[in-house]
Order: sequence, then C-alpha cells, then structure tokens
Amino acid sequence: MKKLYVLFLIFSISGLAQAQQKEKIKVSDLTKVKQVGNIAISPTEKQAIYTLLTIEPLPDSPFEYDYRTHLYLVDLTNKNEPVALTHGTESASAPEWSPDGSKIVFSRKVKDKTQLFILPVNGGEAWQLSDLSYGASNPKWSPDGSKIMFSTSLSMGEMLKDSVLNPGKTVPVWSMEKPGFQNNNFVKKDKSIKANPDGTLAEIRAYLDKDVEDKKAKVINRLNFQGESTTQPELTFTHLYMIEPKEGAKAKPVTKGFYSYGQAIWTPDNKIILVTQGDSLQHPDRSKASRIMSMNADGSKISVLLSDPAYSFSQPTISKDNKSLAYITSIAAVKPATLDQGHIGILTLGSGSKPYISNFDRIASNLTWTADSKSLYFAAASNGGFPVYKLTLSNKKIDQLTGYDTGINSFDISATAIVYSKTEVADPSELYTADLGLKAEVKRSSHNTEWLKDKLLSYPEKYTLKNSKGQTVEYWIMKPAKIEAGKKYPLVLQMHGGPTAMWGPGEISMWHELQFFCAQGYGVVYANPRGSGGYGLDFMKANFQDWGTGPAEDVLAAASMAVKESWADTARQVITGGSYAGYLTAWIVGHDNRFKAAHSQRGVYELTTFMGEGNAWSLVPNYFGGYPWQTEIKKVMDANSPQTFVENIHTPLLIKHGENDLRTGVIQSELLYKSLKILGRDVEYVRMPGGTHELSRSGNPRQRIDRILRIYEFFERYVGEK
Repeated sequence: MKKLYVLFLIFSISGLAQAQQKEKIKVSDLTKVKQVGNIAISPTEKQAIYTLLTIEPLPDSPFEYDYRTHLYLVDLTNKNEPVALTHGTESASAPEWSPDGSKIVFSRKVKDKTQLFILPVNGGEAWQLSDLSYGASNPKWSPDGSKIMFSTSLSMGEMLKDSVLNPGKTVPVWSMEKPGFQNNNFVKKDKSIKANPDGTLAEIRAYLDKDVEDKKAKVINRLNFQGESTTQPELTFTHLYMIEPKEGAKAKPVTKGFYSYGQAIWTPDNKIILVTQGDSLQHPDRSKASRIMSMNADGSKISVLLSDPAYSFSQPTISKDNKSLAYITSIAAVKPATLDQGHIGILTLGSGSKPYISNFDRIASNLTWTADSKSLYFAAASNGGFPVYKLTLSNKKIDQLTGYDTGINSFDISATAIVYSKTEVADPSELYTADLGLKAEVKRSSHNTEWLKDKLLSYPEKYTLKNSKGQTVEYWIMKPAKIEAGKKYPLVLQMHGGPTAMWGPGEISMWHELQFFCAQGYGVVYANPRGSGGYGLDFMKANFQDWGTGPAEDVLAAASMAVKESWADTARQVITGGSYAGYLTAWIVGHDNRFKAAHSQRGVYELTTFMGEGNAWSLVPNYFGGYPWQTEIKKVMDANSPQTFVENIHTPLLIKHGENDLRTGVIQSELLYKSLKILGRDVEYVRMPGGTHELSRSGNPRQRIDRILRIYEFFERYVGEK
C-alpha cells in the first residue's frame, strides 16, 4: 500500500510538473486556429475533399492578417496526411466532384467577382470555367457530368437592363412601394431625356437619378434596406445558370424574371432541379414564405412540390433512389408573430400523400441521405454540443450517434463510412473518419496538433440548475489554467447571443477566447439560459416578452454557483457578452451590483431604436408580440430595455461596437454611453472602424485580437492583482 501511495505521489508530481512546463494560450494563438469546412466524398469513395480556413500574416504589414480558404484532399484508402490542392493568396471554396471523380469544380474570386474553376484531381493546373459579369457561385455538377449548374446574383438595376434574364425588359408585378406613382409605382427611364436640375419635371427626375447613379444619394423605398455593413436600397435577385465543363463554354440562364432561386440541387435522374422560391406576387421584403419547386434542367415544366403561405421550406435534399425528398420547414407568416424552429419533413415523391413532419425537437442541418436511401443523417445543436443523428425512413426512429461534448460541424457519408470535422476542447477543428455508426473513429488531419501539443488547456465541467420556470439550465465552469493552492482568482461570466445561440464544449467560436481568459488566471462560467437554442422549442420560447429578468436569473444563478469554487474570489467578478448578450450585460448591471466591471459588446440597449436601426429588427415583433406604436407592447418593450434602467448602472462599463454593424445598429450604444457619461459613471466606448456584427467571429483578425485584449485590459483595471 505504501509503494502504491509513493507511485501515485510520483506520478502526481510528474503530471503537475508537466502542466507547469506547458505554455499558456496567448492572444496571438487566435491566428493559429485552422478550421475544417465543407467536406465532399468522391464518387469512387476512395477520396474526400474539404476546405480549410486559415489566418495568414500579410507580408510587410506588421500585426495584419488575412483569411484564406484552400482545398485539401485526403486519401481514404490509407493513413497519409491530407494534401493541399490549392495555394496562394486567392481563396478557393465550394468544391464539388465530377461524377467520374476525375475533376473538381470550385469557386474563386477574379476581379472582385466569384467565378468557377475546374481542377483535375490527378495533376494539372486549375483553369477558369466561367466569366460571367455577375459572378458565379454554388456549383453543382449534373449526375451525367455534362453540365454544371451555378447561381449568380444581380441588382434590380441590372435586372431591368438585362434582356436575357428579363425578356422584354418588363417591370415586377408587385409594387415597388414608391409613393405617389401609379402603374406599379414604377417609372421607366427614358434615356433620351437629359439630366437638368433647372429643366422640366422629367429632366429633374433624370438629374436625381444621375445623383443616385453617381452615389450622391440613396433613395430608399424598401422595408429591409439594411445589410450587414451598409444600407442596400436596391433589391437583389438570385438566378440559376448552366455551363458545360469545357474551355470556352458559355453560361446559359435557366431561370428568369423578378424572383430569387436558391439552394438548387440535381435529382439523380439528371432532369429535375429542386429550388426554393419566394412568392412572386409579393414584394420580396414582405414575402416571408418560401416554397420548393421542380423543373427540367432547361428551366421548363416548373411545378410546385411544397407550398404554404404560412410556412417556409428550405434545404431540399433528395434520396439516391429519387423517391424521397427531405427538407426543413418552419412557420413563416403568422399574426401576431410567433417563435418557431425548423422541423424535418419528408415527402414521398409521386405518391400524392401528405409529407411526414418529424417531432424531433432540435434544429436540424446538413440533411444527408445514405447510399441505400433508407436513412437520413443530420446534425443539430443540442445540450452544448453538435451531435450527428440518424433518421431511419421505415419507422421514422431517430438515433443520436455522437455525444454532447463535441461538435460535428460538417460531414459527408459514403456507403460504408462518414468523413467529418469535429470540434472538442482538446482541438478546435480536425478531420475524422468513422463507420456509419460513428464508431471506430480515426483522426485524419493534424492542422492544429503541432501548435497545441505544448499548450495548457482548461477543460469545462458541466453542471445543471433549476430555474423559476422549473426548467433545467446547463452551465459550465472552467478553472484558471494554472492554479496555486490557497490562491484566489477572478471569475468572468461569459454569455452568448442570439438569443437562440448555444454554447458548450462542442462550440467552436469561443474556443480561443475562453482558453485565453483561463490562461490569464481567470475562472470562466457560461450558461445556456432560457431562450437558448439546443434545448427544444419550449425552452427557446421561454424568454418571450422577457429578454431581461428571466435569462438574467439563469446566468446569475450559474455565476452564484461558480463563485463557490474554492479558487474563486467573490470580490473579483466580471461579466461580458455580445449581441443579445451585450443586451443582457447592460440589463444585469442595471439590476445587480455584484460585478466589479462589465464589457457590453455590439448589443441592443433600447428596443424601439433597435427596431429602426437594426437589420435584425424582426426580433421585436417575434419576441414582444407587436410594435412600439402599440401602447401595451411599448410598455413591455420599455420594461425590457436596459436604457430604461441606465440610472441604476454603477458598474464600470466598457461598450464596444463595430462602426458598420447594422445587425443591431450603433446608435443605441451611443445612447447608452452618452447617458452614462452625463450621469458621471465610469464608462468607456470603443468603436471599430469598418467592423460589422461578425467582428468577433470573422472580422478583421487584428480587430479580433484588439477586442479580446481590450476586454482583458479593462477587467484588469478593476480585478487585476495590484
């Protein structure tokens, strides 16, 4: 017994010594994280191609980086490392195998427009296939290999001038909603009329049109005019084209008119394309429903497969035997607005029977049929992970194939195997293979292995609590990476946005940031409060007309439990979150004074203002049941706005917003900052030039590093060791 104790002591000391020798995660390690993207298995099932996203330093530009996406090939018949197929400064994406497995079509930018390229797999240079002025994306090879279908987008102005996509140069049947005009509210331009500010009314109109053309003015008549980074007065339309995979081939349009076609796929018989399409009789900004159509490969014989004005249909996926169509459907148009999540539907083609709608209570994605057409694989966010599931067609039984501690971000399946990318705490992204039961897993890449091997990581521990609604709330606690006995450490409450997002060990976007704070000597706690995705529709709807009080109760309860850890310093707690969690940060510090400092990122602070300036404005009617001009709804919105409680905020607050963030809008952050400044509170405001709402995930890498460091530096002012 004494010998066993000595051996245990030796191994414990040895393990501790190894941990002490390992390096902490640094902020610059953000640029080392490589992410495996889209995966496609070859028709021979002997190879697979995938994309890899990296962050590369810019030569002669210190601290500056650029994103690159390149194609990698893995041989499934051996254990060799994957090899890069594309290189250089121009990214490559959206790879698609030719039916004979000899070539790949992919997209790459040429003069600011995405075009299609063909790459022979067994050697040879990639060559440019398309040269369309509107660009080309989302290539799909026909089953017989004779054609490639792709999509392109063009503006309203371009549509009006294009005699091929708009034969006869007609105008939409729906109203342009331009006040004061009849005949479809649309005025055709007469090119013979010259612009003259002092001329006739027609010449004045020509002059005003010239101002718009020369970007001296933007005229906005549409409802959804806000993009992610700039206003978009003009509508855009997505159309399908076809091109032969040979040099010198000319692309020909398949669809036409003032519609948008998306998510197009081939059917196995090489004749029919399935697409989603909005209601052609409504202005696109007001058409919430979508339908699934079928047509011949030349665009003829269009018919409707699935349509309902109250529902949207998306992600059409057809079985290999051409008999079953899987898709996602959700409520699209209900008054008053309601919250819903996508549901799996299966339509037996040609049967005349009603579709089957699954009661699976998670949001499914990446619907993929097995080779024998007997099962449907898909992924879904659930309980902190992104498991893969299998739906058996015969009995509609759904089996979960992977756990909640990892995230399966993309995958493809063959007759006998699955190839997938996986996120876990030990490694943010690698390629794996397994059998169709997700057993006998084999790691096939080591994109992050080398730089991670000497890093000290903190592993989250999962806990649960019951909230006031009786719901189970899951939360995770991460210890500081290096803990000294008897020493106390600060605790940061991290919160997710959405509000329907979900965090956990299988979620990749926060992998680096959480590890960085643990490396800096912080403990971390994060939770999935009521309103989060990944726990079913009822849990997701539990914050209806209650964005503040209920969700705050849940995350604060998790923080209260975490601070009981022996290493946690109750006097040194801080809080941060972005988007909806930026809202929740501001809400909490207006109602609770336990935190020594707070950082609110790209948040929503005044709901009426948000409805006006954010392109995510539909969250207002969806979550609050109406609009601010309705008296009772206005009361609810004000009672849920952090700005209403600004006088109660005494916690030092750092506010951050991207200057081009139109998803939530920047005026609210100015309002909150200015209010606190007038009140004489400790507040600092950081604006990121050019930054959008995606700053923390896919924004400028230097600004992403700046963001993390500013959070850390601000917190250190109040809870750092003196």
